[in-house]
Amino acid sequence: MRVFDAARAATRYLSWIGLAALTALFLAGCATRSDDHPTSAGSPAFLPGKVVTQQGREAADLYLPIFILAVAVFILVEGLLILVAVRFRRKRGDDTLPGQRHGNNVLEILWTVIPALVVGILFVVSTGVLLRVDAIEPDPDLTVDVTGFQWQWTFDYKDQGLSFTGAGKDGPEMVVPVNETVHIRLHSTDVIHSFYVPQFFRKLDVVPGRVNEFQVNVEEPGTYGGQCAEFCGLSHSDMYFSVRAVDRPTFDQWVTDEQAKAAATPPPLPSGGPAAATLQLSASNNLAFDQSTLSAPADQPLTIDFANMDPANPHNVAIKAALPDGKDWVGLPITTAGQHAVYQTPPLKAGVYTFYCSVHANMTGTLTVQ
Repeated sequence: MRVFDAARAATRYLSWIGLAALTALFLAGCATRSDDHPTSAGSPAFLPGKVVTQQGREAADLYLPIFILAVAVFILVEGLLILVAVRFRRKRGDDTLPGQRHGNNVLEILWTVIPALVVGILFVVSTGVLLRVDAIEPDPDLTVDVTGFQWQWTFDYKDQGLSFTGAGKDGPEMVVPVNETVHIRLHSTDVIHSFYVPQFFRKLDVVPGRVNEFQVNVEEPGTYGGQCAEFCGLSHSDMYFSVRAVDRPTFDQWVTDEQAKAAATPPPLPSGGPAAATLQLSASNNLAFDQSTLSAPADQPLTIDFANMDPANPHNVAIKAALPDGKDWVGLPITTAGQHAVYQTPPLKAGVYTFYCSVHANMTGTLTVQ
């Protein structure tokens, strides 16, 4: 008897511990958290929250009904299991089997037909939403080619002759008009990435050798943060971007301004000013620069003539803490195999700097400015 009571006490103690752990996990899953990349649409939460695209809203509208149905089924099934376990548990001194019943045609028909009806209805409704969300209009208002690579994004507006590449928690910005069809084509040059904008309620993989595409109609102006949602290597956590939705006149003016910037010629140095120093730098293979040390004069414009001879990987040149505000200077554009780029840096103060490839952060070297 004493052993039996000790076993019951231990079981009750362990049950309370398990219940406390499950409660903590449940509360943690329901908690909100700060957004690493804030946008006008708010922080992530348990429910989809604010969805700003026509396609995303159709998908999000299915979330709550299906969730409620799933909770109801869970409560019904688990409730019956708990009821049966408690009501018909074996009691002390009970050594006889309960009455046995073999089969019940009504129950068997019910628990076959009802789930089949529920699954059938969900299949029809969700398939209709899927077809509408994945529909591709033949003549979109804007097409943007998105290229993901370790660990940055490039947005190409081929019809407008514009291209933007960026890295870090600011990342590049995609600008799109509201209430118009935007066609997005996804490309990868290395590994699998994932294009994810929470407020679009859409995530799509970016797969090497394959062009995945989808269309969105953003219904509300604002800036919406996005990121890579597929672990893709060392600096995956810094692979951010943003989408800014504006009205059509603002978008047209933005295109005009960016085209003017791209066509502008850098102004000449003031007469009598210091000549720009030119550094030669290259990368051949093994994810390393061919030159590990460079030197340059202080307080003078600096030109980096970079040749990417690596047959397999994109590269560029960046310099840590080179800007007056302490941020890194990043040379754009990113070059692919066989490409050549000439980067212009601001004048650097005397000191020792680390130069690196912002695509492959393990590619580094030392720049001495004196």
